[in-house]
Amino acid sequence: MEFEPVIGLEVHAQLKTETKIFCGCATQFGAPPNTHTCPVCLGMPGVLPVLNRKVVDYTLRTALATNCRINPESRFARKNYFYPDLPKGYQISQYELPIAEKGAIDIDLNGQRKRIGITRIHMEEDAGKLIHDPDRPQSRVDFNRTGVPLMEIVSEPDIRSPEEAGAYLRQLRSIVRYIGVCDGNMEEGSFRCDANISIRPKGSDSFGTRAELKNLNSFRHVEKALAYEIRRQIEIVTDDGQIIQETRLWDPDQNRTHGMRGKEEAHDYRYFPDPDLLPLVIDDDWIERTRVALPELPDAKRTRFVSQYGLPAYDALVLTSRREMADYFEACLKWCKNSKLVSNWVMVELTGLLNNTEKTIDQSPVTAEHLGKMLQMVDDDVISGKIAKTVFTEMAATGQSAGKIVEAKGLVQVSDADALGAIVDKVLADNSAQISDYKNGKTKIIGYFVGQVMKLTKGQANPKMVNEILRKRLDS
Repeated sequence: MEFEPVIGLEVHAQLKTETKIFCGCATQFGAPPNTHTCPVCLGMPGVLPVLNRKVVDYTLRTALATNCRINPESRFARKNYFYPDLPKGYQISQYELPIAEKGAIDIDLNGQRKRIGITRIHMEEDAGKLIHDPDRPQSRVDFNRTGVPLMEIVSEPDIRSPEEAGAYLRQLRSIVRYIGVCDGNMEEGSFRCDANISIRPKGSDSFGTRAELKNLNSFRHVEKALAYEIRRQIEIVTDDGQIIQETRLWDPDQNRTHGMRGKEEAHDYRYFPDPDLLPLVIDDDWIERTRVALPELPDAKRTRFVSQYGLPAYDALVLTSRREMADYFEACLKWCKNSKLVSNWVMVELTGLLNNTEKTIDQSPVTAEHLGKMLQMVDDDVISGKIAKTVFTEMAATGQSAGKIVEAKGLVQVSDADALGAIVDKVLADNSAQISDYKNGKTKIIGYFVGQVMKLTKGQANPKMVNEILRKRLDS
């Protein structure tokens, strides 16, 4: 029997607010333990939560960017469970009346486009963090994260492979970063995912018993954990076993999942409306103001890059994966109109520089203006592509413009036909054996001649002109 997986993802995105969802404590990551706390987020008796309006604004942005329906009225609920990192004994979340429902985003995978439904988006507060002592059998609790604002984005069970899950997560992260509501940092936990997965006979409409996978803090881990779990469940079913509904943890060291606890149902949490918070009412004006303020989203920008700049679909996909990269690319185009040349340099040379120096594109030592002006020099045949790489390295090290570097080092490309002709004649005179090879059909040897000319000119010869002169000489 052939099986297919049925996958739904629950993404928790930490919102980029300066303060927590119900109090004025800072949300800054990496502070000393228990320094960003107050009576409200610690659940002291007699305190009352006050909703952070920016949390609602950011969630509205996300809902609109993912084509969700905004509910005019939503309610906060108490999700009751006991755990050391939950000081109140309940988490303030949303249950029956979330802020948004019934959205969708499109993903591209292997040239195919697919729509993944979004069941709901709701707001909630984060819990604290348990820190386990490696030397003694005890744990400590850091409540700094308690009350940090989260959006939970729950997909429909429309995903049918680990690769689709990865594509969905990348697209969703790109959206929340584009609209400026979440930094998408999976290592710090500001964008994290739980996966629900079951299997069923291919072609069936029924759902199998699902397992929930936790501890997934990278796209690679999500895909590997899902692939393992699919194999595990298929082996159990084909051996006439029964899948247990449970929560499982992904162990990246052993590349396997293992059982953690039985999976809870909604009734286990005894949800009820939070009596300390009024219903949240969102009018049409608020929604429209938010819609108008949305930036151009990744899909729209990708389509525009193909149509406006004539870029291949792959280039457009890479350049629009991050808003900062797309902005940098377009800023370069103010100085160099050759969009494909700019695209190649941003995707390869600039990205390589940033990776090697562990910098973000916002911290690039080469400004968009400097790169654009240098590439225009390449496009105008002032310098060669090879020289451009030397100039680029110098720009990154010194911050100087390409014009100053080229002038100071005498790197202007040699494009004088008579001067290049004389050098070509010398190379041909010194390589009669290679000329015979060329005449006998080994035409690729022309690259050898070009190399010799470039060597004599210290890389400053115009390669296009060198090729033309060589072919004219050799074919005459």
